[in-house]
Amino acid sequence: MAALAGIVLLAPFVVVGRLAPSRQGYGTHQQLGLPPCTFRALFRRPCPSCGATTAWASFVRGDLSGAVRAHASATLAAALAVGAAGWLLLSALAGRWLVRPPNETGTAVAVSVVLATAVLEWLVRLTIAW
Repeated sequence: MAALAGIVLLAPFVVVGRLAPSRQGYGTHQQLGLPPCTFRALFRRPCPSCGATTAWASFVRGDLSGAVRAHASATLAAALAVGAAGWLLLSALAGRWLVRPPNETGTAVAVSVVLATAVLEWLVRLTIAW
């Protein structure tokens, strides 16, 4: 089960690895055939996830500064996903949990930190021209 979870966490990296990060910092998702951001079109402001795909595409290429500029909380989520995937896959290979087994508290804390960062980042972006 740990190996499967690790593979699932790495799957998005395979997808974004095939995408070129957008130079404008958002819009990379359109390479997947998705439409432009409706929120941005309607309100002329970024949505909470504007730049997330660009951040992951930059992260995969090792461009951490570009990833953070595109979307800091998505970069944090990518780093956590890589760390968790590595831990899960190594634990599966070892046949035992390395360090400690997963628990709801750790997962809740990680998700809460990413979500809080995303909300804060979005509020900042709403107040500045992006």
